[in-house]
Amino acid sequence: MSASVTPGTETPMPAASEQPAAAVPALDTPSSIRRDRVKLLLRSPPFVVGVLILLFWVVMAIFGPLIVPYNADDTDLLNTLTPPAFDHLFGTDQFGRDIFSRVIVGSRDILIVAPLATLLGTVVGTILGLITGYARGITDDIISRIVDAFLALPLLIIAMLVITALGISNTTVIVVIGLSFGLIVGRTVRAAVLSERDLDYIAAANLRGEKPLYIMFVEILPNVMPPILVETTVRLGYAIFTVASLSFLGLGIQPPSPDWGLSISQNYGLIGGGFWWTVLFYALAIGSLVVGVNLTAEGVQSVLDA
Repeated sequence: MSASVTPGTETPMPAASEQPAAAVPALDTPSSIRRDRVKLLLRSPPFVVGVLILLFWVVMAIFGPLIVPYNADDTDLLNTLTPPAFDHLFGTDQFGRDIFSRVIVGSRDILIVAPLATLLGTVVGTILGLITGYARGITDDIISRIVDAFLALPLLIIAMLVITALGISNTTVIVVIGLSFGLIVGRTVRAAVLSERDLDYIAAANLRGEKPLYIMFVEILPNVMPPILVETTVRLGYAIFTVASLSFLGLGIQPPSPDWGLSISQNYGLIGGGFWWTVLFYALAIGSLVVGVNLTAEGVQSVLDA
């Protein structure tokens, strides 16, 4: 007999096997990009070594007077020009002052003047670069020609002329170096802005009726921060050398500061007499600080270019 089917009932069809939904790739958000860059920085040997060197000198600049065995300005005429020994690790100078203590304490002034000059130069250069890169036309032509005229002269020559005219002070050194660096930073920022101003997001901002200041500082500035960061770290190294050079020439940090460049100026004449330690350790301090800055800049640039 054939099987009968009860009216109103139907044999259920087997359900089709459900396929798993395809995974949607996660979009890179600004916060995730920043986290990735921080991880890359922490894995970059040049960056880590450079930051450790900078942190060492920053700690010495802050806590140096509490760490050193002698007061940096104390003289001991019975122990002048003594070579490095256990009592005086870096020896003493012609006034019997402990060179180790003066190297440590002397980091304070240069780590105040050089970063402030770099910060001023970065701010001035960023504003200058945004204006010239976005405005273009006659504004760009006039400002660019003035910048080119100033950059035709060596920075040290300009600084010497201005400081001689205005008077010697830390404030003058900061302003002169900062404004000079601002011209250099401005050229870098201008080049970055020129590559951004014709992109679609700028055209959209113009269609919305946004003001030029809003477009420059809200739309463009965040997208040109990588070259600004690299330029800032590079300029800091140059600022350290420039401050030390001006101090060596007597136009920078003034006595009684144990500044490194000033101390080299006061003692370099003793090298001919065999008293090499009166200059060597100050020069090594300057060199180590610049190397630390350059390693940090190298690490930052490698991560931003990745």
